[in-house]
Amino acid sequence: MVPDTVRFVTPTDRVPSPTTSSDTGADGRSTRWVDHREARRAQLVAVARHAVHHAGPDVSMDDIAAAAGTSKSIVYRYFADKTGLQVAVAELVVRDIADALAAALAASPAPREGMRAMVSVYLEMVESSPHVYAFVTRDGSAEHFLDSVTALVAAPFARELAGSGRAARAAAADHSTDQGPDAGADDDADEALAHAWAAGAVGFVRGAGEWWLAHRDEAGVTDRDALAAQVTAWLWAGPVAVLGRGRAARPAPVSAPPS
Repeated sequence: MVPDTVRFVTPTDRVPSPTTSSDTGADGRSTRWVDHREARRAQLVAVARHAVHHAGPDVSMDDIAAAAGTSKSIVYRYFADKTGLQVAVAELVVRDIADALAAALAASPAPREGMRAMVSVYLEMVESSPHVYAFVTRDGSAEHFLDSVTALVAAPFARELAGSGRAARAAAADHSTDQGPDAGADDDADEALAHAWAAGAVGFVRGAGEWWLAHRDEAGVTDRDALAAQVTAWLWAGPVAVLGRGRAARPAPVSAPPS
């Protein structure tokens, strides 16, 4: 078993087995072929992820094919190019992140704790398999991966923001005879704001995580859990506000008396 991103995997983990169809005739053969092709593609993605985890993000398609016990030409029957394979590995990693994030949010229903869970899941992915992380955040797969993670992060906070917005509008309506703007349009605006916030949050966590990965062995650099707590505080209240409160709590330096 090899620690890889947010869980433990083997070279063929999450690979569906080809199904045996009881259908006969052309339709049955077609179904079996589609099932076989999907299973083989999933196996190649899992093997690629495993190979990258061990050999690094610059692993060649020849090396991946060899690890899968096949030829590069066969791999290219399933993926148009290496970017296509990167995107497929990214999709597998995103599914794992989604599972881990859902479990973390279920255990941490409060919004701030949910935010810390999101940060922790992302940092754990970065630390546990930096090679796979680098593989899915480079070249043509980076946008797909980051967009997918942004959508995952936005969903719970969009619900929270929408719920708070509706409650505030309902309270305002109780004290006003004005009809105000359409509620559906307000909900759409809340969701759009949640996605904008999520995109910024993912970018911030990505930058902090990658910096930490490069400097974690240096003196004075905190551990992953402490970093997750600090990044959560910055996202929740804003880095300037957090740092400002910290400075305000420190005693002011004593000036030397004039000579």
